[in-house]
Amino acid sequence: MRVEVHVKPNARCTEVGGSHDGALVVRVTERPERARATEAALAAVADALGVPRGAVTLVRGASSRRKLFEIDLAEPDQPAVQARLGDLLEQEGG
Repeated sequence: MRVEVHVKPNARCTEVGGSHDGALVVRVTERPERARATEAALAAVADALGVPRGAVTLVRGASSRRKLFEIDLAEPDQPAVQARLGDLLEQEGG
């Protein structure tokens, strides 16, 4: 499963929710240097979706705010994670 993500670094707190041009918004407190914001975003998305951190990997966008994440899921887990992703995208505050 692939997810478009819009990362907002230097946020006051880390949170996942809302959408920006169809991408899931991920706010992280880390600065956008030495991949810190990307690593924080990967961990935040994993936590928000209830999957292990190792299941979420960066496909593209290492130096961009717009990223594509791959979420490696077992077949039985996909419907629950997709439902959670839908809920997160519908939240206010993109």
